[in-house]
Amino acid sequence: IAARASGAPPSGSEAADLLLDGVAALLTDGYETGVPALRGALELLATEELPTREATVRWLLLVPVALEAFIHYAWDLHAWDTLSNRAVRLARDIGALGALPPALVYAGGVHIHYGDFAEADRMIDEADALAAATGHAPHKYATLVLAAWRGEADVASGIIEEARQRADQRGEVSLLGAMGYIQGVLYNGLARYEEALEAARTGIEHDGFNFAGLSLIEHIEAATRCGELDQARASLARLVDLTRAADSGWAGGAAARSRALLADGEEADRLYRAAIVEFERGGVTVEVARSHLLYGEWLRRTHQRSLAREHLRTAHEMFDGMRAHAFAERARRELLATGEHVRVREAAVTSALTPQESQVATLAAGGMTNAKIGAELFISPHTVEWHLRKVYTKLGINSRRALPGALASTPPPGRDDEGLVRAG
Repeated sequence: IAARASGAPPSGSEAADLLLDGVAALLTDGYETGVPALRGALELLATEELPTREATVRWLLLVPVALEAFIHYAWDLHAWDTLSNRAVRLARDIGALGALPPALVYAGGVHIHYGDFAEADRMIDEADALAAATGHAPHKYATLVLAAWRGEADVASGIIEEARQRADQRGEVSLLGAMGYIQGVLYNGLARYEEALEAARTGIEHDGFNFAGLSLIEHIEAATRCGELDQARASLARLVDLTRAADSGWAGGAAARSRALLADGEEADRLYRAAIVEFERGGVTVEVARSHLLYGEWLRRTHQRSLAREHLRTAHEMFDGMRAHAFAERARRELLATGEHVRVREAAVTSALTPQESQVATLAAGGMTNAKIGAELFISPHTVEWHLRKVYTKLGINSRRALPGALASTPPPGRDDEGLVRAG
């Protein structure tokens, strides 16, 4: 409101001015006015000429605001991809080491939603290494989202608690909202629905400028599973309001699937099918897989076993290929309930390490301490320990002593000798 009333002249960047107009409209006039105004800024942000280093630095400072808006209000994964990739490229081109880690984290987030967890992991690792080398705090958000989708409760729990304490101390409302969404994904994947319900409620109640929509999705699923239908309906009304203005597959899929969870009969069937189509249109692969899972669960419970198997098998293959272990296990259990046998992926098959995990594991196997490994790779000892926990999980071991033997039988980074485990 103050910005609108100031009568300030144009800033010199039409993209910046349009983005400010869009965010102001979003916060003061609501979604129906704000989202179309934001879209007016998108094309300019993606294509704006940046003739000087100063203009590029300004663009890099501006783009996180745009990304938050396009992720959480326009629900536009394609715009997120376009802007984050341009941010990475521009930060590299001008050597903006302070701007590169957050750009990589945003780009990694795109790949999480594409279901390409390995590429997301690579980008997050690079962001952590650069942040450590330049003395900046690591960006934990994407790490936690990835751990949640993988179902890695042991990896996520300590970092989530640390982040929650920091958010409480500093009054970072948006960070509390993010933690609620992340734990909602984690616990829904693990079928721990009461915990997911409480976490997602926290995400909704502690929202700042973002995350409410994503938390609402998790809350609706958890609430329906816990029989809290009034809570689910209240959250659905908010989600429909939030997604109505966004003409995107992500928004359409989220609304359709959440409605399906509270519907019956032919309406539920139609809505689940619509959700799959919409998420595919939006490119949100993790949600396509999840929609097949939820649809398959509903079909099994309505005694349509043959069709249920079809969707559950698709969900299992997709999640298994992504290494989204908890959701894959949910799909496997549902398939078993239909009478179909599913082979469990052997521990050794999940051992493909990222380049940085391989470096950390090799140095640890050679006897280096966490402090020395951190100094060698320009990362903190805490980050070294986090990488080692992931390595132990992937290799199916629980100590450094087992590292040399496990590494000897592990494919090198970037190579995948795994065959997909097929259902039945």
